[in-house]
Parts: sequence; C-alpha cells; structure tokens
Amino acid sequence: MAGRPPVAQMVFDAASARIAALGLELVDVEMVREGQSRILRLYIDKPGGVNLEDCSRVSQMIDPIIDNELNLHGHDYFEVSSPGLERPLKTDRDFQRYQGEWVELTLYRAEDGKKKFQGTLAPCPSGLISISLEDGTIRQFPREQAAKVKRMIKF
Repeated sequence: MAGRPPVAQMVFDAASARIAALGLELVDVEMVREGQSRILRLYIDKPGGVNLEDCSRVSQMIDPIIDNELNLHGHDYFEVSSPGLERPLKTDRDFQRYQGEWVELTLYRAEDGKKKFQGTLAPCPSGLISISLEDGTIRQFPREQAAKVKRMIKF
C-alpha cells in the first residue's frame, strides 16, 4: 500500500496534532481529481463516528492553515469527511482497532489464483496482514502485497 503524495503528507503533518486536540483522529489526506476539479480531502474519525459538526470544526480550523501557513493553492475544493463504514485500513492503528471485524483484502498480484480474500481481521504482526477465513484458516500476507484492505459490512 503506497504512501501519501508529498502535498497530502505535508497537510497531514500540519493538521494531525491540531485535529487530535479536538478529540478526533486524522485518518488520511488525499488530493484527487474528480472531473475537472482537484479536491483536497481530509478524512477524520472518532469512536462512534463523526458528525457534520465535527467536519465543520475541522474545516474551519484547517482551511486557514492550508491557505496561509502551508500556502497551498493547487486545489479547487477542500473537504472534510468521514472515512465511512467500509473504510480502507492503512495504518498499524487501523489494523489494531479493527481486529475481529470483517474485511476484504485485495492483492496487487493473485495468490493461489485469487486477488481478493475476505475474512475476520486477526492480530497482525508488524508488516503483515492476518485474516481468518470462513473455513477457519488464518492467512498472512505481507503489507506491501496489499493493494487495499477495507472493512466490509457483512449481512
């Protein structure tokens, strides 16, 4: 799983502690193109989930930092959002927090003829992703082989 682009990392570094002071976690920062627009998007979270007021407070606090302190103007829109229920897992903290949750792992390259594996996230030793499959077997994959790992809602 690749790291953040330099601009996104710069925003993450400048905003993370400030957002933590509000009792929230900065999960990720991305710069994406949607149509003709470039969007700088921050994802925040807290136990129990975030609400519109949380997003608004972070937006009002971080927008001036982006414009004035970091002097970044390469985006058309700035958004603050929740990572959602089926959020991607990226950090050691994510892999700890969501142990026991149903996840889907997508590999860059097929293993045993498959690129996608679903199961319960098991304790993950450093650098590995461990998934308990439905048949009870536990599979481990090096993190660098994972294109994406995300929580899934199982019905």
